[in-house]
Amino acid sequence: MEEMTQLAGQKIQHRQLTKLGLFRRFIFLTIGAVLMGVGLEIFLIPNRVIDGGITGISIMLSHLTGWSLGIFLFVLNLPFFFMGYKQIGKTFAFSTLYGIIVLSITTSYLHPIPSLTHDVLLATVFGGITIGVGVGIVIRIGGSLDGTEILSILVNQKIPFSVGETIMFLNLFILGSAGFVYGWDRAMYSLIAYFIAYKTIDVVIQGLDESKSAWIISENYREIGDAILARLGRGVTYLNGEGAYTGDDKRVIFVVITRLEEAKLKSILEDHDPQAFLAIGGVHEVRGGRFKKKDIH
Repeated sequence: MEEMTQLAGQKIQHRQLTKLGLFRRFIFLTIGAVLMGVGLEIFLIPNRVIDGGITGISIMLSHLTGWSLGIFLFVLNLPFFFMGYKQIGKTFAFSTLYGIIVLSITTSYLHPIPSLTHDVLLATVFGGITIGVGVGIVIRIGGSLDGTEILSILVNQKIPFSVGETIMFLNLFILGSAGFVYGWDRAMYSLIAYFIAYKTIDVVIQGLDESKSAWIISENYREIGDAILARLGRGVTYLNGEGAYTGDDKRVIFVVITRLEEAKLKSILEDHDPQAFLAIGGVHEVRGGRFKKKDIH
């Protein structure tokens, strides 16, 4: 009976956490989709600059036919919703569908509003940033606002190219097509907007305090580890290693730091062992342990 009570309590707690998680997911999906809609309708579209992917195709079709952009965004992305539902997962698929619906509605409401600027370069920069922030939030929460990403994930299983390479190839083709619709100067502005959005997405997903992993090999590993703990407040891990050439036992220090702490780490090594071996690499995500990093999941 006690086991049944415990199981019931666990189910109730799990259901409560799931509802909270869903609420947060819908809030961030809404924010991200609205921001993308603002970037499109307030900056890019009035200045005849497009975004990549299905969104770019929808913008050109809307321009050529005179139909609402929201209609094309929804209709063209709908097949990819079913593909994502079957191949990637229900949560991702429904998050994507909700985001696309919000994006379609947002563009329809914002379309009559004039652009904040008619300077094409300013519109390109701020439109790219706004779209990048919106898409980054949606991707970080576990969704998508463009079927191109879903198509690339599925196609990647059958062709020898990465998802990123596939997306870049498709977008170069789509953005290049803008030259025939709006003129080649607008196609080049569209490439700039896409590049800015791409970089902004990276910042949103990884955060301004991008994490880095550091591997240190030194005879003074204990002093260096203590200094990192004291001066950076970061936990370190000592690993056993062996030199392939000498066969000597080595102690390897592993620590995760932020980008802003990299200079201080190098200063610690200069103080304790200027000849220490140091290798630093990027880390996509950090969870658990002593390392605390803000995340909106």
